[in-house]
Amino acid sequence: MFKGSIPALVTPFKEDGGIDERCLRFLINWHIKNKSDAILVCGTTGESATLTHKEHKEVIKIAVEEAKGRIPIIAGAGSNSTSEALELAQFSKKVGADAILVITPYYNKPTQEGLYQHYKKVANSVKIPLIIYNVPSRTGVNILPQTVARLYKDCKNIIGIKEASGNLDQITRLMSLVERKFVLLSGSDEITLPILSVGGKGVISVVANIMPRKMHKLIDSFLKGDYEKAKKLQLYLYDLIKALFIETNPIPVKRALGLMRLINPTLRLPLCEMSQNNLEKLKEILKRYKLIK
Repeated sequence: MFKGSIPALVTPFKEDGGIDERCLRFLINWHIKNKSDAILVCGTTGESATLTHKEHKEVIKIAVEEAKGRIPIIAGAGSNSTSEALELAQFSKKVGADAILVITPYYNKPTQEGLYQHYKKVANSVKIPLIIYNVPSRTGVNILPQTVARLYKDCKNIIGIKEASGNLDQITRLMSLVERKFVLLSGSDEITLPILSVGGKGVISVVANIMPRKMHKLIDSFLKGDYEKAKKLQLYLYDLIKALFIETNPIPVKRALGLMRLINPTLRLPLCEMSQNNLEKLKEILKRYKLIK
C-alpha cells in the first residue's frame, strides 16, 4: 500500500487564513486523477507547525472523507510532546487514516533512548501503521539506523521511515539492518533514485504537488525494472526540484501552485511571500517545464 509517489500535500488556505476545504477536496481528487499513489496531509509541506490542533484534525478528517478509500491517506501525527503525538495518532485511526507519519520530536532533542521510548509509546498505544519521519535539518535530532531497526523489530505496526537526512551512507546502513519488507521512503526529491537503489519503495515528495504524473512514473519505472527511464526522469526533474527549495519549503511550491491556478497561495506567518528576485527565477523554471505560460 505504501509505495510509489506520495505528495506531501500543501494545506490550502483562504485569503483570510482559514482552511480552504473546497480546495483541499479538489487537490485530493486532482492527485487521484494524476496517478499519485497515496497522499500525506499535515506534514512539513502542509504547514503543520502553524495549524491549530483543531485544524490539524479537520484536515485529516476531510482528506479521509474525500478520498473515500480510493487512495491511501497518511496523516501527519507527530509532535515534540509524546502525549500530543498520541492524541493525533488516536484521532487519525478513529477517522480512518491508513497510516500515520510521526516526526522525530523537535526542539527538546531527545537521546536515542528517548526517541525509542517515544515511538514505542505511540506504536503500542494505537494500532495503525506508523512511519517514522527523520528530518534532522528541521528537528535538530537524527534518529540513528540502529534505533530505527530496534523499533522495527520491537513494534509490529512500525512499518518504515521517511528518510530526509540526505545521508546515503546512513540510509544504506539502515537497510542492512532491516528486512526487505521494511518501507523506506525518500524524503528528499533530488536523491529519490539513489534511495530506491538501496531498497526504497517510493518518495514522500514536494515536487509531486505540481508534477504528480512524472514522479509516479519515476518510481513506477524503477520498481518495474526500467532503470534507464527512472534515471532520465530523476535528471529531468532535478532543476524543478531545486527551484522548489530556493526559499524555505513550502513557500515556493505554494507559489507555484498559485501560478498554476490550482490554489490560493496564502501562507501563514512566520512564512512569507518569496522575494521578487526568487519569484522571477521560479516563474522561469515553471515556464521551462511548461507548467505556466
